[in-house]
Amino acid sequence: MANFSFQHIELTGIAAAVPKTRKVNAENGYFPKEDVEKFTQTTGVAEFRVAGKNLTTSDLGYEAARKLISDMNIDKNEIHVLIFVSQTPDYLNIPNTAPILQDKLGLSKGCLAFDLTLGCSGFIYGLSTLASYMQNPAFKKGLLICGDTSTKTINPEDKSTALLFGDAATAAIIERKEDANPVHFNMGSDGSGYKAIIIEEGGYKNPYNTNSLDVVDYGEGIKRNGCQLALDGMDVFGFGITQAPKTVKELFEYASIENSDINYAVFHQANKMMNEMIRKKLKLEKEKVPYSLEKFGNTSSASIPLTMVTQLKEQLSSGKNRLLLCGFGVGLSWGSCYLTTENLTMPNLIEI
Repeated sequence: MANFSFQHIELTGIAAAVPKTRKVNAENGYFPKEDVEKFTQTTGVAEFRVAGKNLTTSDLGYEAARKLISDMNIDKNEIHVLIFVSQTPDYLNIPNTAPILQDKLGLSKGCLAFDLTLGCSGFIYGLSTLASYMQNPAFKKGLLICGDTSTKTINPEDKSTALLFGDAATAAIIERKEDANPVHFNMGSDGSGYKAIIIEEGGYKNPYNTNSLDVVDYGEGIKRNGCQLALDGMDVFGFGITQAPKTVKELFEYASIENSDINYAVFHQANKMMNEMIRKKLKLEKEKVPYSLEKFGNTSSASIPLTMVTQLKEQLSSGKNRLLLCGFGVGLSWGSCYLTTENLTMPNLIEI
């Protein structure tokens, strides 16, 4: 796996936006009550947010970015890079969503703007990509927008996904600072497991066809069509409890880090049982590992920054903190990051 570091960059602000509409798992009418209760106990997800038909990931990301730019009183001409990380862009492939956001936010036409198609590890990948551009001394600030409206891809009668995923988007500002602490990364991927989390049809390998919307009953409370999200829970679980501790341990070794060096460890919000096994393998104290799963579910690439905003706002907005961030999942891909923040700008959660 790749280990690398960046100098002269600092994460200075994070904002998060979610839809106002809530879905509560206990009120689900598709599955037996006892199945829902067991699922909630295992995953830790009690409710999540759902974007309506006309609310997109970019809409959520725009509101988060607009508020963050305003609160930080940023000169928009100083934002030189915009990266949009999502698996639910405005359009299927053409055009990228990032240039649309660049224009909507009123950023300079000299701002580099492009999309990355990533999910669970997306915040770490986006952060590392943005940091690489910010090594150019001419670049002052970068904007990273991450998120998904995953519920739009899910069959409500698929127990493996319908009770787990929620919608959200986040915005983060990275600034170039000559005296910033180094930021360390460990990242990798394993495409042999790509089928573990997948939408089989509707792309160019398996184009949409007359049967794509036919719902198939796979038994055990799982129904979906070829254009809806398929999740192999056992494969993902095995991957997560193996790969997440491994990437963190390799990062620790590379950067000479110990558990005592960390104020908080923020993991992708996959599911509570998986994440607790990861925490215990790494011997991290409960107090250092926050969760946003209960109220928001698995929010894909938004899950790490959303957890920071909703669970650590008070701590991160005042004082210096050393953070471990770790994302893992669809791809399959993973990434961990160690960075220092100080007095982060963190607006209250935005609801749309």
